[in-house]
Amino acid sequence: MTTTSEDTTRRDFLFYATAGAGTVAAGAAVWPLVDQMNPSADVRALATISVDISGLPPGTQLTVKWRGKPVFIRHRTEAEIAQARSDTVSALPDTDARNPNLLDDTTANDANRSIPGHEAFLVMIGVCTHLGCVPLGDGAGDFGGWFCPCHGSHYDTAGRIRKGPAPE
Repeated sequence: MTTTSEDTTRRDFLFYATAGAGTVAAGAAVWPLVDQMNPSADVRALATISVDISGLPPGTQLTVKWRGKPVFIRHRTEAEIAQARSDTVSALPDTDARNPNLLDDTTANDANRSIPGHEAFLVMIGVCTHLGCVPLGDGAGDFGGWFCPCHGSHYDTAGRIRKGPAPE
């Protein structure tokens, strides 16, 4: 039995057609599995929020909800900023900035916890680092920042832990 050039061409065509149809079928089967991993519309809608802070007077705080957690937005006074900048970082229970925009070994001084040009505004998640309670604000605690009533942690006006059982 001999094969001709015409048989080879037909065989090649059938091979490529079958492979192409299989690829399309596999893609059609896999696409819904990959697509279901994308966040839903309600999750995407909660990813960002806009807050008008133009009417927030210095020395006050605004609390908004983001992804089910409180976010503290504090308009710090010049005195609060000066106090936070004068604190010795080595005296803090946690000396690391823990800012994903900075290097890992960056210290927790006030300049590393605020955006240059916008030092008066401090924005942070309002959850205690000890057990996830919501601290009281508006100058509560021994350092004029926040106080967690659950276990007695004190935070300063830069959001740094100053006293109490809260770790970082």
